[in-house]
Amino acid sequence: MSTTVSPGPFDMPEYVIQRVMRKRGRLRVFDHFEPSETAFVVIDMQKFYLADVAPALAIIPNINRLAKIVRERGGVVAWVKMTAGENGKSLWPLYHDYFFTKEAGERHRDNLTEGAPGHALHDDLDVRPEDIQATKKRFTAFIPSVSDLPEKLAARGIKNVLIGGTVTNFCCETSARDAMMLDYRVVMVSDANAARHAEDHSAGFTSLYQSFGDVLTIDEVASDLLVAKR
Repeated sequence: MSTTVSPGPFDMPEYVIQRVMRKRGRLRVFDHFEPSETAFVVIDMQKFYLADVAPALAIIPNINRLAKIVRERGGVVAWVKMTAGENGKSLWPLYHDYFFTKEAGERHRDNLTEGAPGHALHDDLDVRPEDIQATKKRFTAFIPSVSDLPEKLAARGIKNVLIGGTVTNFCCETSARDAMMLDYRVVMVSDANAARHAEDHSAGFTSLYQSFGDVLTIDEVASDLLVAKR
């Protein structure tokens, strides 16, 4: 298997492919998506995260490319930002109190507070006025009580989601899993996700592919999925 962190190629391990074939008898769960019912959901491409996750900087051109394709074919792009603090208070005390040192928790909370420089999307992302802007307070973007993304997708009639952003094995994978649980058709886009390490990047895809959705490249999504139903 490849050990290249995105945006390099990702090769699904052979044991995963064999398991999938025994389970469902085909490599892909879905063969096409109706573009007008499809959203490219971009997770946490904020300045705070990109300062710490160097590979995420490298996927910015890929994200912009897929966003352009989705828009041109009648789909929607959704930019989701993590909001961890408000007025100096944590919006996720369990996470900040137990999974960080005091200093690291405060750094995460304060840099991901609305209005802080780190909370903003990276300047090189091609964000358009017609795109959805959403926020979340947990890893996932698909729990309605902690994210406004589901209601915004529902308002656009979205049934299919393409997941990109950072990091592959935390917020992106968690969002993809929860989306499938809510009956969205899910694809994680391998060259539009990034993680700190190659092993983490791979882990985010291998478990998802077995039971939650497809893992495809931008080219595969564009040529095989984003076509109108015949």
